[in-house]
Amino acid sequence: MSFEGEEEEETFEHTLLVVREVSVYKIPPRTTSGGYKCGEWLQSDKIWSGRLRVVSCKDRCEIRLEDSSSGDLFAACFVDPARRENSVEPSLDSSRYFVLRIDDGRGKYAFIGLGFAERNEAFDFNVALSDHEKYVRREKEKEKEAGETSESDDHIDIHPAVNHRLKVSGSVHKL
Repeated sequence: MSFEGEEEEETFEHTLLVVREVSVYKIPPRTTSGGYKCGEWLQSDKIWSGRLRVVSCKDRCEIRLEDSSSGDLFAACFVDPARRENSVEPSLDSSRYFVLRIDDGRGKYAFIGLGFAERNEAFDFNVALSDHEKYVRREKEKEKEAGETSESDDHIDIHPAVNHRLKVSGSVHKL
């Protein structure tokens, strides 16, 4: 598993997307600040093809490029839900191509081109990343709301002008 360093009691990985065949390209350095164009990537610069999996574990998301038959990891791209554009950048001239930032964890990184055979696979890839971002946002909102309600449950506000008498004759039921 690539989610190392997490010292939780029990964490589950959720596979958000599996694409059976993707291509990876060695890409030239970016010439402008505008972005990458897949038209500049040569077919001879194709360095790998295999399976892509998008996996999430709590608020972490990872794009894994794996060998289709053995499952061996070729490369992994960690995606920060708040800053996806730092890790995954769409190509300017095609909806089927993306640029991934591959980080080795020691400060070194490389940019590689990622190509899908079908447009709907690229669309599903975008949707999987967006769904994970929405999930993380909802979980943070839940935590924030839970924190606010627990703070307000700590004390009871009793106004002195209101008559607060308890009647013993009735039975009390917990809701």
